[in-house]
Amino acid sequence: MAMIQVQDLTFSYPSSFDNIFEGVSFQIDTDWKLGFIGRNGRGKTTFFNLLLGKYEYSGKINSSVEFNYFPYPVSDPSKYTYEILSEICPQAEDWEFLREIAYLNVDAEIMYRPFHHLSNGEQTKVLLAALFLNEGQFLLIDEPTNHLDTDGRKIVSNYLKKKKGFILISHDRNFLDGCVDHILSINKANIQVQSGNYSSWKLNFDRKLEHEEATNERLQKDIGRLTQSSKRSAGWSNKVEASKIGTTNSGSKLDKGYVGHKAAKMMKRAKNIESRQQKAIEEKSKLLKNVEKTEPLKLEPLKFHSNELVVLKDVSVQYDGQTVNKPVSFKIEQGDRIALNGKNGSGKSSILKLILGNSIQHTGSIHVSSGLKISYVQQDTSHLKGQLSDYIRDNEIDETLFKSILRKMDFDRIQFEKDISHYSGGQKKKLLIAKSLCEKAHLYIWDEPLNFIDIYSRIQIEELIQSFNPTMVFVEHDLAFQQKIAVPGTQTILKI
Repeated sequence: MAMIQVQDLTFSYPSSFDNIFEGVSFQIDTDWKLGFIGRNGRGKTTFFNLLLGKYEYSGKINSSVEFNYFPYPVSDPSKYTYEILSEICPQAEDWEFLREIAYLNVDAEIMYRPFHHLSNGEQTKVLLAALFLNEGQFLLIDEPTNHLDTDGRKIVSNYLKKKKGFILISHDRNFLDGCVDHILSINKANIQVQSGNYSSWKLNFDRKLEHEEATNERLQKDIGRLTQSSKRSAGWSNKVEASKIGTTNSGSKLDKGYVGHKAAKMMKRAKNIESRQQKAIEEKSKLLKNVEKTEPLKLEPLKFHSNELVVLKDVSVQYDGQTVNKPVSFKIEQGDRIALNGKNGSGKSSILKLILGNSIQHTGSIHVSSGLKISYVQQDTSHLKGQLSDYIRDNEIDETLFKSILRKMDFDRIQFEKDISHYSGGQKKKLLIAKSLCEKAHLYIWDEPLNFIDIYSRIQIEELIQSFNPTMVFVEHDLAFQQKIAVPGTQTILKI
C-alpha cells in the first residue's frame, strides 16, 4: 500500500487564461478502486496527463508507483494480438494472458488474429488484461465503456471489481457501482475523495446540498431580519444623539451624560447586529458552491398523420455476403421508444441506417411512411471540425436556439470560439444532440448518444425524453438510461 499525494496543484493550458486546477490538494491510496467523475471539460483526462508527466504544473504530485494509461496506444495494429500483448507486458507468460482474457469471456483464438481484426470491445478487453499484468503499476483507465455493449460492460465491471490500484473515468452509473470502492469527484468549487460507489457518493452529495440549501434559506432570513434590526438601531442611536441639543417637554435641559450613554448603547447594539449580519453573510458565501444546475431542455416532436411510422419484416443485415444478425421484425408507432439491444457487431447501427434510407445489403423488407421527418444522432464524431458558425450555417440550424441548448448542457461561451476539433469527446456528442433537439421531427433516431457525456447531462437528457415523449429508436448501452427511457410494456427493449 502506498499513497499518491497531490499538494497545491495548479495548472492551465498555455492558450487559456483560466486554471483547470487551482490550489488542489488530496491524497489517494494505491490499493483503491477509484471512480473518477465530473462534468465534461472539468479536467479528468488532463489530470491523467499530469500524472503521466506530460505537462508542467505548479504544486506537487508525489507517488511511489509508475502510472500506465488505457487506452494503450498500439503502434502497429496489423500485428498479431499476442505480439501486442507481449509488448505491453513483456514479463508475462502466455498462460497468464490466456487466464486474464478468459476472465473477460474472450476466446483464446483471438491471440492469433491480427489486432485490427478484433472488434472494439475485444480490443478493450485484451488491452485491459495486459495492462493489469504489469505489477507495480497504477492504471489510469479513461472511459473504457464507449466500445462495450451492455453484456461487455457487465463483464468488464466484474473484472475490475476483482482488481485494485486504478482510477477509472466513466459516466456509466451502473458500471461504476459494480466495480469501484471510492469516488474522486471534480466539483464546481473543489475536488473531493469519498469512500463508496457512485450511488453512495450521489446520496451523500445530494444530502449535503439539501442541508446547505436549508442552511442558506435560514441565513437569508437571518440576514434580512438583522438588516432591518441594524437600520432600526442605527436610527434610534441617531435620534438619541440628536436629542442632546434639545430639552424635555417641561422645558428643562436634558441630562447630556445620560443621553450620551444611551446613544453609545444603541450604537454598540447596532454594531453587534452588523457583526452578526456579516458573519451570517460569510457563512452563506461558503454554501452551494458545488450545486450543478441543469436547466430543463426542450423538444418539439411533430405529430404524424398516421399511427404507424416504420415497419420492418425479417430484416437481416449482410456484409460481404455474410449475414450479421438473425431476422428481426418490428414496427414503430407514434409514442414508441424502442431500444435496440445486442452485442457489438450485431447490426444495430446498420438497422438504424436502413430506416434512414442508407444503401446497405440486407434481406427482408423495410417500409418507411412517406413524408416522415427523421432526426438522427450518429455514433461517430470524427467528422466534426471547423468553426461552430460554419457548422450552424451548413446544417441550417437556428443559431440562437442551438447555442441556448449548448449553454444549458454546460458549454461555456468561450467554447463557441474554438475549433470543434478541439472539443472533448463529450462536447462533440452534445453538439450532435443539440442539433437534433433543434430539429422538429416525427421520429428521433439516436445511435449511442451518450458516449463520453457526463452523468449530469445524461440525467438532463433522460428528463427531457420523459417530459416530451418523442417517438424514438435508439442504441445505448448505459443500462440506467436504457431502463428509464425504454420501459417494457409501453416501450420496448428489442434484442438484436
